[in-house]
Amino acid sequence: MDQLHGVLEDLDRAGLEERQLKQLQSLLGTIAQSNGFWQERVARLGQRGDRNFVVESLDDLQSFPVTAKADLVQDQNQSPPYGTNLTFGRNDYSRLHQTSGTTTGTPMRWLDTPESWGWFLESWAQIFRMVGLTPEDRLCFPFSFGPFIGFWAAFEGANRLGNLCLAGGGMSSQQRLSLIADNQATVLCCTPTYALRLAEVAAEQDIDLASGSVRMLIVAGEPGGSIQSIRSRIESAWGARVIDHWGMTEIGALAVECAENPGGLHMLESECIPEIVHPETLALATADGNGVRRGELVITNLGRVGSPLIRYRTGDLVEADSEPCPCGRALLRLKGGILGRADDMITIRGNNVFPSSIEAILREFKELVEFRIEVRTVRSMHQIRLQLEPQPELSENAAAELGHRIRGTIKDRLNFQPEVQIVEQNSLPRFELKGRRFFRVDEDL
Repeated sequence: MDQLHGVLEDLDRAGLEERQLKQLQSLLGTIAQSNGFWQERVARLGQRGDRNFVVESLDDLQSFPVTAKADLVQDQNQSPPYGTNLTFGRNDYSRLHQTSGTTTGTPMRWLDTPESWGWFLESWAQIFRMVGLTPEDRLCFPFSFGPFIGFWAAFEGANRLGNLCLAGGGMSSQQRLSLIADNQATVLCCTPTYALRLAEVAAEQDIDLASGSVRMLIVAGEPGGSIQSIRSRIESAWGARVIDHWGMTEIGALAVECAENPGGLHMLESECIPEIVHPETLALATADGNGVRRGELVITNLGRVGSPLIRYRTGDLVEADSEPCPCGRALLRLKGGILGRADDMITIRGNNVFPSSIEAILREFKELVEFRIEVRTVRSMHQIRLQLEPQPELSENAAAELGHRIRGTIKDRLNFQPEVQIVEQNSLPRFELKGRRFFRVDEDL
């Protein structure tokens, strides 16, 4: 809570900017004294002159350098195991989380002090208020509880609020379904992929999820929560509302869909400063002739002082919603949530295509259980091959007809025809955390 204004997520625009500036000034004043990563980076790449870490307005943030994940990975490789983005001594840190692995196969590690972790939990307190969590809700977390950050902070944040929290680590999908039913869990926190996987297992066991206790699913880790076809499949299977959430290991939990307005994400601007920039020039994106402001999301988080990020390129493409939200909050809203990854976009016959656009179409076909999207380069041109695993009860002819319909739908909507391959039952992997279904074959065939 803010002593002057009340509930943080309900601050007006002036209140948000006042808080952002005060937090930014405090953060920069602290890291200027002892954080080697930012001392070196601002001195080498910034345009600060003798002003160093001094800011007088939020506009001053534009003179700081933009940072990418590759910069963090390089820093950790050069100064293993944690890199130099540490504001305090190593003994001041009490938590370690890490990513599943970079393109080099090495996970990126992230340390938190008790204070920074407390900030993470407070961010989740805002999220829970915005989605309408009640004291009576019982939350189930069906993920591994390993070093991947996943829903660790959501679990501890809800526990701090006094809600019953069910840890579903080390269980099979069937055991997790029993955990949900036995304890009458009302809120499920998982990836969109795993929500669908649990629904698949429930169908195999003749369990009617739609008449069960779960009223809301908070999903994250993939763009599916804001893709209507995926949302609809999850909501239909569970008979429950889907709430999308966004965050990253290195920046925290910083966006959520409000209860009043499906299909978008509010940024927690009391805890971060978001920017939307042109992916190539890195200049602030401006509205086009149709009033659309779209670009890559850049984040400065304000409360993770132990290992902060200033102007961090997330790689996520977003669009600012110019319409006021029915919830009444002044927070920036990202229309349609995360639209795609800047580095995932491919061009096929002159059309810019994102894997999420293909997935959205595939999820409309209930006869489809799993899929894999493969991008190949043939004579210097991109081509898409889809591996499709249909429902086991489909005959060979019905499966072939399904592939034909999917191919035709993609042609009609995305203006290209993929290669379609029907694969055997259970030949494609199932996922508990983030589903990996998009693959590139870089060699020219």
